[in-house]
Amino acid sequence: MMGKLTGKVAVVTGAARGIGRAYALRLAQLGADVGVIDIDLKSYQQFAGESIGEQYETVVDELKALGVNAFGTEADISNQEQVQKAFQKIAENLGEVDILVANAGGGSGSVLGNKASEMDPEQLQTVLQRNLFGTIHSVAAVAPGMKKKGYGKIVTVTSVTGLQANPDGSYSHYAATKAAIVNYTKYLAQDLGPYNITVNAIAPGYIGTGRLIEQFEQAGVETYTSQTALKRLGTPEDCANVIEFLTTDLSDYVTGSVLDVTGGVLR
Repeated sequence: MMGKLTGKVAVVTGAARGIGRAYALRLAQLGADVGVIDIDLKSYQQFAGESIGEQYETVVDELKALGVNAFGTEADISNQEQVQKAFQKIAENLGEVDILVANAGGGSGSVLGNKASEMDPEQLQTVLQRNLFGTIHSVAAVAPGMKKKGYGKIVTVTSVTGLQANPDGSYSHYAATKAAIVNYTKYLAQDLGPYNITVNAIAPGYIGTGRLIEQFEQAGVETYTSQTALKRLGTPEDCANVIEFLTTDLSDYVTGSVLDVTGGVLR
């Protein structure tokens, strides 16, 4: 059966578990062949809530079970040389990339630390390389091919913290890099628009992944759900729904936008 993305090649970075895995599975369900890049393709094993089933060794096996071609490779997203090689391997195995979801990234240190006036320089450098530079490296790897074919869909990943400050000014190093991704996305949309390449950002809020749910439960889930208009945590599928919109023809005239998936946290 033909899907909306049959014949397309998609890459999701940071897709070994969590929200990235949900993105990869959704793109495969839509018919795309999917490449996965992660620093550890078996990182799901670190969290009880991230189990993918004993019949699968990695998400790549899950993707193949959906009847599409899939290929996975490990790389540190902050290392440009490793990223270039990873995308090259995917192109050799699946073909030229049509769709990029630059999902890989993450924070560093305590969620209550790194207040804006007291940032840890080493942790700032870590998240800057991982989030902003990792996104830029991924885009640089696919943009030439997309320009050549005159088609592409790029989705960057920011965060609610990149749009709205924590009341106590904490975790500002992570938030600053996620805010930078917002502006980078807008500039990239202007740069690549003439080539029929759309570039948009998704900004997840409090999403109950197998990893994050442990953190939410430690602090008390209501601490987070009470901040949302919908009074619940989001799910990886809530985010995947938006990725479906941003990577199919439904969003052909949408570019330079940030879609927040926060359940109404933004005020």
